[in-house]
Amino acid sequence: MSRGRLSRISIATAMAATLLSTAACGMGGGGNDNDAKQPEKSGKVSGEISFRTLQLKPTFTTYVQGVIDAFEKKYPDVKVKWEDVPGDGYNEKLVADAQAGALPDVVNLNTDSFQLLADRGMLADVAKLDPAVQKDFVPGAWDQYKLPAKQGVFAYPWYVTPEILTYNKDLFAKSGLDVNKPPTTVEQFFDYSEKITEKSGGKYSAFMADPKSRLPGDWQKMGIPVLNAKKDAFSFHTPKAVEWVERMKKLYAMGAMPKESLTKSDDTSQLYGADKLVFGPGSPGFIRDVKANAPKVYAKTQVAKAVTGVLGHIGIYTQSLGVRKDTKSPDAAAEFAKWVTNGPNQVAFSKEVAIYPSNAKGLADPYFSDKGDGKDPETLARALGAEELKEAQLDANTPVEWTSQIGDAVVREMQKAIKGEVDAKTALTKAQDEANKILAQQAKLKKK
Repeated sequence: MSRGRLSRISIATAMAATLLSTAACGMGGGGNDNDAKQPEKSGKVSGEISFRTLQLKPTFTTYVQGVIDAFEKKYPDVKVKWEDVPGDGYNEKLVADAQAGALPDVVNLNTDSFQLLADRGMLADVAKLDPAVQKDFVPGAWDQYKLPAKQGVFAYPWYVTPEILTYNKDLFAKSGLDVNKPPTTVEQFFDYSEKITEKSGGKYSAFMADPKSRLPGDWQKMGIPVLNAKKDAFSFHTPKAVEWVERMKKLYAMGAMPKESLTKSDDTSQLYGADKLVFGPGSPGFIRDVKANAPKVYAKTQVAKAVTGVLGHIGIYTQSLGVRKDTKSPDAAAEFAKWVTNGPNQVAFSKEVAIYPSNAKGLADPYFSDKGDGKDPETLARALGAEELKEAQLDANTPVEWTSQIGDAVVREMQKAIKGEVDAKTALTKAQDEANKILAQQAKLKKK
């Protein structure tokens, strides 16, 4: 899922095998046990705490500093030291800081970096630290920060982006499709894409191939069991997965996707803005980019709720705030994390950038329910996204077991099959075997 402007303020770095290995060895020992002693509040909100964000300066300096100032005014015995760092190498920096015992008291995390630290016992269980806080958040966001087979929630959800459907209604109609009846399943999405390609005459494409963003979300929406019942092995090699590969291969050969999009999707906004792509990225932030950079295409843009298929729920992408487990100021750290993620502060942030609150009260703000006349894409996208988030379940697109390393291994094999270099069954066999090898290796590393 391309995230438009949001990508510039969120973690974009991937976890490589060496990073996982280094983290597991360097942070081993007593830090491995998530059931180890959790921080306990004293009842006094005081002390100096460090706070790290990811790539928010200088664009959002005024907003973040205002949140900090208001907190320090409410709690005059607390001093917040704010550090903002670049996106490049962010996870590596977290690992290095964890090894050195220098993690911030409150740290900006996404689902990858959260797992990297929480799985090794570096983060406080906020469900224990702050038992009443769960009710403040939408379930889908809260569930992002649980760990498989472990008790606890290891971060406060912060800002969120839901998955929506974006399409060029003029090109959609030229293909003989009803603009008011967008696809609702992956199979229907492929059917529509085939019709679009047949009508386009090569003048435009239906969608970007980009299997790295499509998987494993597409498979789950088709009812494919990505993991077995115990969640200790991948099990996606099924007839439905074969169907997905073969449909992608056919569409790719037809020209439904730009050829280069099989390995990259950097030019998605450019292609969509040039009337060369029917389906745009499934992100509300993308709509704002189109409005600013391609107003003529913005006027042709239609938005709808995400393709859900048999899954029945959407993918969501979240950022969070973790609390260092051995913080010397647990009261101040917990109250500050809760302050940053409260309803009013999340709503204020959402008005500056195309994101959504994970806080239930924030999401209930009228700003997120107003559809206007139902014709403006940005206004409608904001309302549709909010409606989805209120009912969102656990992220459809990325189970925590599907790490960046596993995703890369699977995608490499899918790319070969989509290009026709190997058959679908062979590619899926190799992809599943490789994924399970990596999963087993990672399980061993966590035990060291």
